[in-house]
Amino acid sequence: MTIASKLVRYAAAGALCLGMAAAVSQPAQAQDEKYKVFLSMSYIGNDWQAEAANMVKAMAAHKSMADKVDLQVQVAGPNAQRQIQQINAMVQAGADAIVVFPISPTALNSVVKNACAKGVIVIAYDAEITDECAYNVSIDQEEAGRVTAEWLVEKLDGKGDIVVLTGVPGTSVDTLRTKAAKEVFAKHPDINIVGEAVGMWSQAVTRTELSKILATREWDDIDGLWLQVGCYTANAMQLEAGKTPEELLPCAGEGANGGRVQMLPIGTEVEGAASPYAPLGAPRISYASPPYSGGLALKLAVDKLDGKDVPKKTVLPLPIVTSETIKLCQEGTWQEMKDGCNAFLPSIVVNPGWFASIFSEETPEIGLNAALVGQPEL
Repeated sequence: MTIASKLVRYAAAGALCLGMAAAVSQPAQAQDEKYKVFLSMSYIGNDWQAEAANMVKAMAAHKSMADKVDLQVQVAGPNAQRQIQQINAMVQAGADAIVVFPISPTALNSVVKNACAKGVIVIAYDAEITDECAYNVSIDQEEAGRVTAEWLVEKLDGKGDIVVLTGVPGTSVDTLRTKAAKEVFAKHPDINIVGEAVGMWSQAVTRTELSKILATREWDDIDGLWLQVGCYTANAMQLEAGKTPEELLPCAGEGANGGRVQMLPIGTEVEGAASPYAPLGAPRISYASPPYSGGLALKLAVDKLDGKDVPKKTVLPLPIVTSETIKLCQEGTWQEMKDGCNAFLPSIVVNPGWFASIFSEETPEIGLNAALVGQPEL
């Protein structure tokens, strides 16, 4: 054998040894790698979306997740095409899972199907995706619309003129809630919708749209309100117009903390309260898509990546609070929320638009600080 042939032979043997060493080391390296998870947000122009994002980030930062998850966040805005493009890019970037608030229940189906075909877990929170490969985490949105509309009808004894403000158009959340509520109102011919507008789930937009409606009528011309978001603002506007707390209109609407504090009986001692963020005895039913749904979606995505069984559809309990069941949290601890408190001191939660339905026994990793500033429980 020539020296040249021996060198070739030794080189081949060395390469084989290196290849075997690499093959042996690969599984250990794979075990150390984090799951690459993306949060795909669409519309973010309201308090709920910011809070839900905080809770997703807090879940990813929890000690049970921090060594397993590399979370990256992208915002598409209310543009389905842009969200499709971003999800395609996430798949190309090697996503293991995508947690998504979809702007449309159907527009994302093709891109989601493509992601699933490449082994990516796609799980939507609050709003839904209809493609069969997607996972969904949400309340029963039709139940939310139906229950709140029935409450308002009963409060008005089946007759009266009402104002309706809907949510973000095109989302399954808005479509299902509005459809269910209007089906209830249609059963009562003496209930008349005298004003309707798109509220975008925003307290600021609520003020703008109610001001437009009130340009052609007075508060005295309205008997009740069905607002997906905005009861807190509607109560504030009535006080500004000279109404007393006892004259506030019944309002079926969101679980914003400001609205829940307004539901507390007049005279309740509340640290940090100042009108209109104060106890008013306001006649209310308050519900919410709980903002912890995004954090739970992330937790379920990781469970699926870990090889655990995860249901295709997770239906969350609908948090309903009325003037009779409102209960103030003094500190907002996990145990206090577990014991049933459902509103927070203004001294703790400064923003009245912040959503109070943050407790779930399924997500002990995320509590008050998660919702406020994105910090997990210890």
